Amino acid sequence: MDKVKKPIKSFQDLDVYQGTYKAMLGVFKHILPKLPKEEEYDLKDQLRRSSKAIPRLIAEGHSKRHQKKGFQKYLDDAMAESNEAIVSLSQVRDLYPRYVAINLCNELIDTYDKASRQLYNLSLAWIKFTQRKEHRNRVTADETSSATE
Repeated sequence: MDKVKKPIKSFQDLDVYQGTYKAMLGVFKHILPKLPKEEEYDLKDQLRRSSKAIPRLIAEGHSKRHQKKGFQKYLDDAMAESNEAIVSLSQVRDLYPRYVAINLCNELIDTYDKASRQLYNLSLAWIKFTQRKEHRNRVTADETSSATE
């Protein structure tokens, strides 16, 4: 049975926002506190920043969706941060298996991998949507100018 799609009224309605926000909470609650002290200013800091950045970029980009390239830039940046989180979590899993739950790292990696694909697909859909919108605006403008001639 297909899931009924609710209208998107805010960035919080986006599945990719919800998933990355939940993943960020998992990183902060279950991964970061368990990393060794020597990773405080490297891997831990990087994972902290990238996991927090993804939902923030989605939210900020959504507020600029009226701009031709505004939303697109933020989606691209969120995808880059998501990919960075995948690498950081892979490093955590492979370097510190005694400190963290391997299955949780794998679940978070899968979540961010899905998010990267969702962001890419949203980006493609947004490009098509803005192209259709521009086409409609040109057609309307052409009709208006020919009616006034």
